[in-house]
Amino acid sequence: MPDGMSSFPARPAGRGVSALPLATLRDCFGLLVAGPAPLALDGSVVPGLPTRLVALDELRNLLLAGSCPQAVRDAAWAVVIRRSRRYGGAWTVGAAGMALPALHAICARLGGYSDLDPADVQAEVLTGFLEAVATVRLDLPRIAVRLRWAAYRAGLALTVQQREAPRPDPDLFQTVAAAEAARSDPSQAGPEQVLANAVAAGVLTTTEADLIAATRLDDLPLSAWAARHATAPRHASRLRERAERRLVGHLTDPAGTSQAPQAASEPPPRPHPPAGVLSFLPPAGTPALAVAGVPA
Repeated sequence: MPDGMSSFPARPAGRGVSALPLATLRDCFGLLVAGPAPLALDGSVVPGLPTRLVALDELRNLLLAGSCPQAVRDAAWAVVIRRSRRYGGAWTVGAAGMALPALHAICARLGGYSDLDPADVQAEVLTGFLEAVATVRLDLPRIAVRLRWAAYRAGLALTVQQREAPRPDPDLFQTVAAAEAARSDPSQAGPEQVLANAVAAGVLTTTEADLIAATRLDDLPLSAWAARHATAPRHASRLRERAERRLVGHLTDPAGTSQAPQAASEPPPRPHPPAGVLSFLPPAGTPALAVAGVPA
């Protein structure tokens, strides 16, 4: 079953999750279209497709062909998306699997513009795509193109946010930790103690301190932290940006630092896509942005 996705990079060991989100999606999609009863579309409901059951990996290849009329692409995508909205589960994974070439190309392109963990970029791009599947208008043309741009905008927003966010200088952590060690038990000195002191001073909440410690000091991918705390990577990134901005101010000018927001007033986690959509996921650049249903 040729799906053109055999070159996905393996997730490095010891980074908190076993596979990149798109690699996991590829594997799940492969299971859905394998065997004697693959997830398939009745081609007779879309004029221009073979009048038989067409497995979704074969459908993807047909829609990507340069000879495929735009009307056929739109009609086929509309059927798949309607089934995703009605049944969820396998059909939602199937819709994402059909767009894998586009999602992978988007992530590769965005990866050349930031030092974000690839898992974080892929999770955000995939989330943007799935949100668009739930809302995109099916009465307008070029459905696949609009899905692609929704996914791209989601990943781009995370990339821009990461590039613009201030980050505490590791040397500043160590300098403040050394000063703390001179006044207290040396065994307690370190960046973790700096975060603990910021919590005690009301600069950070415990959640914010845990987020900074896990993703900056322990190298846990932001997407993994977000999954453990039942929130979206985009929300976790914004929460970390605001917390680090206050922490930088506290370390450089303790007297003028604003207090951390009370836990009750922290922005609520952004709702996930429809139930079951992301349950299969674990908690440079390339010029092409080919999308399923749109020739490169």
